[in-house]
Amino acid sequence: MKMAYDGSMDTTVVQVRDVPVSVLATLKGRAEARGVSLSSFLRDLMASEAAMPPIDDVMASIASREPIRYAAEDLRSFREDGRQ
Repeated sequence: MKMAYDGSMDTTVVQVRDVPVSVLATLKGRAEARGVSLSSFLRDLMASEAAMPPIDDVMASIASREPIRYAAEDLRSFREDGRQ
């Protein structure tokens, strides 16, 4: 799920210190390749990260599901059907 800044959200200023020069250069290059400003690129990157559920929630959801039962014959059948 991609969550991007749409101009109607409340915003604030964020300052990040001690970013390695090589990391900044990489991020600037990625922003340029997408044709957006570094600020826009970082804003979308942070919004996308914030939109993801916490890993603990994901793992709890997976753990709550019913297990999938299969036999060795099922695996052979999958392989023969090209489902590896």
